[in-house]
Amino acid sequence: MRRPRLRMLSALMVALTAIVISAVGPATAEDAAAQRAPVWSGLDARTYPGPIPVPGTLIRQVPLDRSVTLPAAGRAYRILYATRDIRNRPAVSTAAVFLPKSPPPPGGYPVLAWAHGTVGLGDDCTPSAQPRIARDTRYLGHWLHQGYAIVATDYAGLGTPGLMSYLNGKAEAHAIVDSVIAAHQMGLPLARKWAIIGQSQGAGAALAGARDANRLSAGRALDYRGVVATGTPANIEQVIALAGPFPATLPPSLTAYVSYVWAGFSDARPDLRPLSVLTPEGRRIVALARTTCYQSLKPLVRGKSLRDIFSAPVSSIPGARAALAEYMGTPYSGFDRPIFLGQGLRDVDVPAPSALSLYAQMRAAGQPVELHVYPDQDHSGTVIASMRDSTPFLARIMR
Repeated sequence: MRRPRLRMLSALMVALTAIVISAVGPATAEDAAAQRAPVWSGLDARTYPGPIPVPGTLIRQVPLDRSVTLPAAGRAYRILYATRDIRNRPAVSTAAVFLPKSPPPPGGYPVLAWAHGTVGLGDDCTPSAQPRIARDTRYLGHWLHQGYAIVATDYAGLGTPGLMSYLNGKAEAHAIVDSVIAAHQMGLPLARKWAIIGQSQGAGAALAGARDANRLSAGRALDYRGVVATGTPANIEQVIALAGPFPATLPPSLTAYVSYVWAGFSDARPDLRPLSVLTPEGRRIVALARTTCYQSLKPLVRGKSLRDIFSAPVSSIPGARAALAEYMGTPYSGFDRPIFLGQGLRDVDVPAPSALSLYAQMRAAGQPVELHVYPDQDHSGTVIASMRDSTPFLARIMR
């Protein structure tokens, strides 16, 4: 029975790969960013040795260097704050805080917590220490022009001790909510009202943060209103659980994502020995993924097949499917505020069935969700295209 099942899985992976490859289009805006030496703005927390206070505590704030701010921002800061990691242990994270150029309204600027997409796992990839890519500069600039302040977490492990738990909603939710709590200790004119916006990795993070926002911020005098998520990588763990030594070559972007997932999963669950199902080349690639930023990793994995990476099926790890679901599953129930899902039908990085299946799960669970589909947009293009719908959505829920 084992051989027919492997043949079936192999056929499935090849079919999925063919669908993905056939959809590959021109390079997106995300592909235009070149990695530079990080700019720490006088706040280098990579080896932070100090005590860690309760989650959400602001530890330090400094002005953000002009080379890594947003053109649409007035004042901008880099902060260090306390949070929790994947094991619920005390950790620290950094974030950027951007204020609009316009005067604050009565009660202060409403706040948007920005959850960023995939940049890599190495400290050099830290978003608050790098110039924003053109797409994010335009997107975040739009919200600043709308009068929102932006709190943009880096997630624990990016520019701070430890490894970022890639696609782990639990750690990302803590980082998002704690960044907003910390920002309200800066002495800035920030309103109690806040919402979450996120793209790709950040969309999954945003939804995890949205589900737990009120619980994690209880007693902090904050007023959470809702979430905007575009290109959400939902139910991806079900596909990764089928991976193995099959003759399927993925686009380099997807191979990079798998490498980041396996690096994070191996760090979170060493007891399952996830590296044991990798080839020597696969272990080399996952080791590279721990330190190499996304744009640098893609050419290094170009042309690699699943057979090059995996020596045995992921399913040969006892309890692998359940462990992957616990590590990176996207929540589809338990929400108490409105949800906006945006998805491009030409998305290759996170194909449409991912977000569409999540929408179906949310509807079946009776969640307050609305779906916006963009037939002509890819993974990156959806971010900008969605603004025509997400702008009135946020205006409505933030009244």
